[in-house]
Amino acid sequence: MVATDAVSPRELLHDAPRSLRALSLEHADGWGIALSREDWQIHKSTASAARCASFSAIADTAARVVVAHVRKKTVGDLAIANTHPFRRGNLVFAHNGTVASLATLTSQIAPGHLAAIEGDTDSERLFAFVLTHIDAAGDVERGVVRAIRSLHALGDIGSANFLLASDTRVYAYRQGRSLYTLAREGVAMVASDRLTDEDWLEVPERALVILGRTTLEIAAL
Repeated sequence: MVATDAVSPRELLHDAPRSLRALSLEHADGWGIALSREDWQIHKSTASAARCASFSAIADTAARVVVAHVRKKTVGDLAIANTHPFRRGNLVFAHNGTVASLATLTSQIAPGHLAAIEGDTDSERLFAFVLTHIDAAGDVERGVVRAIRSLHALGDIGSANFLLASDTRVYAYRQGRSLYTLAREGVAMVASDRLTDEDWLEVPERALVILGRTTLEIAAL
């Protein structure tokens, strides 16, 4: 979620028909919420969001940018280090899916980003891969586009939906999993499911969504 003014994400996280709390009944292997006001605040737990009082309390916190994730583990044990979202500097990252050809992906990560990996997940390695391309491009948006095109060049790498956020923008890419977006007055949202009963727009496969405080763009790559 990206908003022009700080707003509470409680509806999307907790109260909506298919909120992240509801989805966590299936995706029960931990949760994480990153909130940007003046700086990122990141809260994580290995508990199921549906059964965690901390998740419910944090859902009331107002912010301009919110990245939230409920995990269904496929690669990596149940651990805080493997719980999304991940942070490096002013960027946070979450992934939905399972990356195949992980060795090939890892071989293209810069040594510094490889050394910074703390957990065991394919997701954190995908983040390091994207960061490698951002560094090479010298710009977040150009780097995200380069990373996506490099993913295409790897061929069939499984499901690589990812979301990367700064304190003003969210970049969400669809590959192998569903992705939807919705704009309200002053708020733009992107999610793997239609969280509310509103008319969410399905993002095409291999498309990038860019959310700003007053903009929403979708680009095929």
